[in-house]
Amino acid sequence: MAASIVEHGEDAFRKLFKFYKRRKPPPDFSDVIDFSKGLRNEKVFSTELSPAAVSESDARLAGLQPVRDWKAFGLQGYPGFIFISNPFLPGTQQYWVKQCMKVYPQKPNVCNLDMHMSASETGHIWEDSTQLMRSKVSGKREPKTLLEKLRWVTLGYHYNWDTKTYSAEQHTPFPADLHALSNHVAAACGFPGFTAEAGILNYYRSDSSLGIHVDESELDHSRPLLSFSFGQSAVFLLGGARREDPGTAMFMHSGDIMVMSGPSRLLYHAVPRIVAAPAGAPLPPPLLQGPDQDTPTDCLAQRVQEGDWAVCARYIQTSRINMTVRQVLGPGQTFPSVTQRRAESANAQTYHEVESEEDEDSNAKKRRNGSDSSVKS
Repeated sequence: MAASIVEHGEDAFRKLFKFYKRRKPPPDFSDVIDFSKGLRNEKVFSTELSPAAVSESDARLAGLQPVRDWKAFGLQGYPGFIFISNPFLPGTQQYWVKQCMKVYPQKPNVCNLDMHMSASETGHIWEDSTQLMRSKVSGKREPKTLLEKLRWVTLGYHYNWDTKTYSAEQHTPFPADLHALSNHVAAACGFPGFTAEAGILNYYRSDSSLGIHVDESELDHSRPLLSFSFGQSAVFLLGGARREDPGTAMFMHSGDIMVMSGPSRLLYHAVPRIVAAPAGAPLPPPLLQGPDQDTPTDCLAQRVQEGDWAVCARYIQTSRINMTVRQVLGPGQTFPSVTQRRAESANAQTYHEVESEEDEDSNAKKRRNGSDSSVKS
């Protein structure tokens, strides 16, 4: 079992990461906490939220159940960590998957494809991909579409992967729908007035992982980090303030939300594995239906058109999408000068991009040829 493999020691977190990432033999998942099963683990306890902070009508308009019905949990040893087990209304998750695939990758937002393609080539990712994705034959190896090549998209204040900083110069309007959703979740967790200023969307294929890192580039760490998961399940590792600290493994299923705040805001964490469903298996149940017929017409999570969902469903059948939302600036804060940013970035932790086994093979070849300049954990 994983718990007996790694307790303490030098870089214990990395050892746990490798344990869950390995393919042969596959890891034992018996120590992975599954919050969908409630209080079955001795580390898990119920946590109180603030139902009065979000009215039932506001929650419903954002596609969420009333806060009083949310199943929220904490973890022993991780103060400030809150896990909310799928608080979305039936059918509304389809909307957020569609936004992450069709809307949020659009310009002026930034994605990984912009790093090596021109703006004209990445200006219509959805339109240039949908026809080919609809016509793909299951099981047949075919060239990847731009949608299938997405690894990350940034929103609002765009994270600079080279300097590991945000700046006032690199900014576009943050999506209003995701801002409203984030504001309600933060308020329910005791953070009224949360302002969603930056987002990083990660796109995971079945062989993808997210390296060990700490999210510390925001100037204000008093505000929480929100994480929304859709699609296939994943193993998430939450560690300590040091890499030597042991980690705790947990499943993230479609619709689950994590909130990292207070002492847990700056802890090491990672995603070593996507636990994809077997070939031919149906989508996760929360993604099988659209919104109820009585969903308010002004609800953010409106019914997705059948043609659009056919493309999304084909993608999410073997993939996972994660949205992380954060407030960058505290009240009265401003960004440091360029000189200050350069000095601070030299010591900052990096966000780690989602990497697949195919990417690893490519990067290994670059390293052998002396041409790999990427930062690895």
